[in-house]
Amino acid sequence: MNWISLNLPILICLIVGMGLLIVEMIIPGFGLPGTAGAALLIAALYMVWNVAGPLAALGVFLMILAAVGIAISVITRSTRHGRLSRSPLVLRDASTTATEPSGGTDLSVVKVGRAGKTLTPLRPAGMADVGGERLNVVSEGEFIAKDSPVIIERIEGTRIVVKRDTADM
Repeated sequence: MNWISLNLPILICLIVGMGLLIVEMIIPGFGLPGTAGAALLIAALYMVWNVAGPLAALGVFLMILAAVGIAISVITRSTRHGRLSRSPLVLRDASTTATEPSGGTDLSVVKVGRAGKTLTPLRPAGMADVGGERLNVVSEGEFIAKDSPVIIERIEGTRIVVKRDTADM
């Protein structure tokens, strides 16, 4: 038996396993290619252990780790600067809701106790006009009809809680 025919299953498992791991890194999914790739690499290590011993299996394991590290490095660089950065799989624009609360409105002008008027029904969330500013607001769970007077009760981070203004009724 020659060397190639003895080691062909090992080489096939290594190549296909690495390929499946790379596919899992690039394409989002539920892990089937990654799981299959890891299983093939483990099978290759087992076969190397049986054919050549534990020292050879350790060497193959270290080569697999190096190859996976290089693949991760190349794919990460490509998602930032290369061809993958222009792919529809990579998110380019980040959400600004954490830095610009309430749709970009500056909350420093919004004060507790200011009165306004609902622009949409609050079920319990909706829009209100407070001092000329359109704000995303919420009620305490109650329904407030459109064009109802409201007053800002409290501000919890980026959440503006309003209640029906009974003084204007």
